[in-house]
Amino acid sequence: MVAIVIGTHGKFSEELLRTSEMIFGKQENVATVTFEPGEGTEELVAKYENTIKSLDTKDGVLFMVDLFGGSPFNAASRIAINNKNMDILTGVNLPMLLGAFGLRESLKMKDIISMVKSAANEGIKSFKEGLENIKEEEL
Repeated sequence: MVAIVIGTHGKFSEELLRTSEMIFGKQENVATVTFEPGEGTEELVAKYENTIKSLDTKDGVLFMVDLFGGSPFNAASRIAINNKNMDILTGVNLPMLLGAFGLRESLKMKDIISMVKSAANEGIKSFKEGLENIKEEEL
């Protein structure tokens, strides 16, 4: 099972995990890392490294972070760049996380990433566009 590390600015990672477990159930081999005001990249790298030690990483580690180019991403990239079985997805959101939970036991990292990216895009909907599409189908 691919390990997941959710890294975000502030406590967003903790709340995102808590919310996702309300829907999907308690998860194993998942951890959160927070980037708090006053911390630097070095502290964040150390947090990631300590967190990874507590996980089963034999099938790989998927970092799911909030922003491309942000500190959680930059710190994770310093670790992932030297590990061929680690990758980073940015823009973490609830559909992405739920998708990863459902796939990580049966698929390899590259397939998980591809499907989670699709889940993220499919999770973006416009209520009004949906109504317009329904009206068009009725014609």
